[in-house]
Amino acid sequence: MKPTRLNAALAPRTAHDSQAPRAATKKSTESWLQGLRASVRPTLALAVGYGLVGGVLVIVQAALLAWVVNAAMLNHARLEQVWPALAVLLAVFALRFGAVRATENAAFAAGASVRTELHARLLRHIHALGPSWVQWQPRGALANDLVTGIDALEGYYTRWLPNRALTTLLPIAILAVVLPNDWLSALILLVTAPLIPLFMILLGKGAEDLNQQQWRQLTRLSARFLDTLQGLTTLKLFNASRREAQVVASISEAYRESTMKVLRVAFLSAVVLEFLATVSIAMVAVLVGFHLLYGKISFQHGFFVLLIVPEFYLPLRTLGAHYHARMEAIGAAERIMAVLAIPVTSSEVTATVAMGTCAPLTCRADDPPTLSFGSVCSAYTPGYPILRDVSFTAPRGGITALVGPSGAGKSTVLRLLLGFATQDTGSIRVDGRLLATYSSHDWLTQVAWVPQRGHVFAGSVLENLRMAKPDATHAEIRRAAEQAGAHEFISALPHGYDTPLGERGAGLSGGEIQRLTLARALLKNARVLLLDEPTAHLDAHSRTIVHRTLRHLAQHHTVLLVAHRLETAQLAQHIVVLEAGRVVQSGTHQQLLAAPGLYARMAAGAHIERTDETEAIV
Repeated sequence: MKPTRLNAALAPRTAHDSQAPRAATKKSTESWLQGLRASVRPTLALAVGYGLVGGVLVIVQAALLAWVVNAAMLNHARLEQVWPALAVLLAVFALRFGAVRATENAAFAAGASVRTELHARLLRHIHALGPSWVQWQPRGALANDLVTGIDALEGYYTRWLPNRALTTLLPIAILAVVLPNDWLSALILLVTAPLIPLFMILLGKGAEDLNQQQWRQLTRLSARFLDTLQGLTTLKLFNASRREAQVVASISEAYRESTMKVLRVAFLSAVVLEFLATVSIAMVAVLVGFHLLYGKISFQHGFFVLLIVPEFYLPLRTLGAHYHARMEAIGAAERIMAVLAIPVTSSEVTATVAMGTCAPLTCRADDPPTLSFGSVCSAYTPGYPILRDVSFTAPRGGITALVGPSGAGKSTVLRLLLGFATQDTGSIRVDGRLLATYSSHDWLTQVAWVPQRGHVFAGSVLENLRMAKPDATHAEIRRAAEQAGAHEFISALPHGYDTPLGERGAGLSGGEIQRLTLARALLKNARVLLLDEPTAHLDAHSRTIVHRTLRHLAQHHTVLLVAHRLETAQLAQHIVVLEAGRVVQSGTHQQLLAAPGLYARMAAGAHIERTDETEAIV
């Protein structure tokens, strides 16, 4: 796999890594998580406010219940004497239920808002990084980041942050009402309360590393499993499905083991926290019992203390139970941060930084632009250039063909024009003006692209075609399909243009997908057509139709195509021959045939090599 900055950022930590960088990473990760709450701070404050109201109602509920029990059992009060307090108690129950529900709803709204915002942010960033970056990343890992990873962050905002605030505020309020009733019980609460977060932190130190390890294992499993599903046909043909199943099983077992380690730590911490809380409550209960026995405290006050003490420890125990939500969020955020930290180097961003704004691109229907490359160098990986000092001009209103052996850099030229890659040096100009100074959106509206392997989305044929022009009429769609040689096979489908297609064009052959993709590009009616071997996978009849269409379109369009077939290259008025990333020849078909060089050797040899992608002259 091609090395990338993300691969380096997400590489597993070795045993030799120091603890200081790990601690710094955790701190920066939590700081990043804290920064995301800025947009939902009012909603989180509302959740904490409702929680405080619920806590106050708990105190009121305990006080009323202690008074009713004391009046009924010790003072022998009749029902008519205590029913007003019972009625208020019922109202407190209802209000407390409402406060709990309001707290949950506000916290859920905050978490959902962060999740939605982060989904959009991550998608925008991946979109800005472009297809050239995405193609080198494990698709399963990216899907895991966009779905499972972001969902795992939600608990940090819906459970951890609100409960952390309530853990600070509610015990103080309860301690304030216990102190006047029994100062010794309040002292026990004050001494034992810090033990719960202390043990929670001690037990959670190792759990954070385990959670991050678990998320790395899950990412690896997701990537491998999706890759296995996509290559299932190849695995079957090479009788390698059993071997691959063993690899997936091994990764799954590693993920299971890491998950069990996390659960063991989580269960251990829960048991310790429950034990500490139970022992503390028991100490207070014993102390109150002795105070009642020796008459140092009244029954009502003692019973009130016994009722309220469990509520004192409840926020602490709840925070301990939700501590795993924090650890899970830190583990998931590590990968998301790594993706968002990758700098976007698209031409539009570069131009915006350099010039402050991007100019709109205007192309008249009868005046397509001229494209020119000036000493362009480009490399996907530093030290391994793809294009070396490439210079040529694609004139307006004609066809320019890029010809050369596989790996010469032909497709990279198209990627540079599409913004999927960036040049390291040199200039790309549209009508004499730097492409980087134009608005990327405006430029792409003027460009139609047909790749070697066209992508068809799940949906009907009509929906896939209208992606290029949503308001296209049926007549326009049919004309584009006829120009691409696709109308005949579309009409033969069970429901014609309304026939549903599966993911990646399931139900169509490779040639039919190619024609459908070409029809979509033609429907856009863009001023610039970038075609990466548009006749790949087509039969002779379909190629003839497409060639005729291209000759017609060239009158009012700038067409730049990658030609692997000699007959396709002959369509061009201007041919640029690339070899090892350099322009070695340029001219018309006849001029290049007459001159000694690579093109003449390719034509004279008439040697066609079939690759897994297309057909290439070598």
